[in-house]
Amino acid sequence: MARKTVLIDTSLCTGCKACSVACKEWNELPAEKTQLLTSYQTQNAFTTKTWTYMTFVEKYEDQKMNWLMRKAQCFHCADPACMKACSSNAITKTESGYVVIDQEKCIGCGYCVENCPFGVPKVDQVKKKSYKCTGCIDRVENNLLPACVNTCQPGALSFGERDAMLTQAKKRLAEVQKTHPKAQLYGEKEMGGTTYLYLLLDSPEVYDLPVNPTVPLSLTLWKDVIRPVGTVAVGGAAAAVVLGVFANLFRGNYSNSDNKEGGKD
Repeated sequence: MARKTVLIDTSLCTGCKACSVACKEWNELPAEKTQLLTSYQTQNAFTTKTWTYMTFVEKYEDQKMNWLMRKAQCFHCADPACMKACSSNAITKTESGYVVIDQEKCIGCGYCVENCPFGVPKVDQVKKKSYKCTGCIDRVENNLLPACVNTCQPGALSFGERDAMLTQAKKRLAEVQKTHPKAQLYGEKEMGGTTYLYLLLDSPEVYDLPVNPTVPLSLTLWKDVIRPVGTVAVGGAAAAVVLGVFANLFRGNYSNSDNKEGGKD
């Protein structure tokens, strides 16, 4: 299956939160008690039971209020830090570009939580399992739209093959920049290119997004340098022990020792 992309055009979003409701309905996630945080925002972080939510930012500039809204969910990165951090190989990436967690393998270690630059995965402390947006991979692989895309009334969410979505996004960006000069695409190159691609009306930090998200250096050093070297070292030590055993057997050291002990009885 070709790589897919969801384009989120924030210039068309009305903040209706239907995407969040559709996510809960399709994935059978229970409702959670929330509270008003800002003018319309009632949630500012993911939970094991909420995989997508809306953010609302009121930015005052040139005596004008810009209301900036964003649908938050897992980005499904091409270079996912969560997958690299996973200690049980429970996180994999599909051909279509989605990053999914195998709950049978997940041990709830929380390394994915600690290393995701977007703060997406969350661990259920009772079940000892990590949860996040699946991208509705079960729908996508059956030629259905992701639930959030399927329910979006203003057309802020579009779905298709990545090349087509990038072309659409750049064309739309040129139009939006006429009225919003700071508009830009987010996710085209970040983290190797994300499955969820944003057309933002302002800079990423205004939307509380990292300007240059990366895989943590400590994780890269551990997985790509220290761990492989350690494995080689351990393997080398094990090999040395095995060679030593065979060398002693060849020399007859063990049998001689046994005979000497036997002679003392």
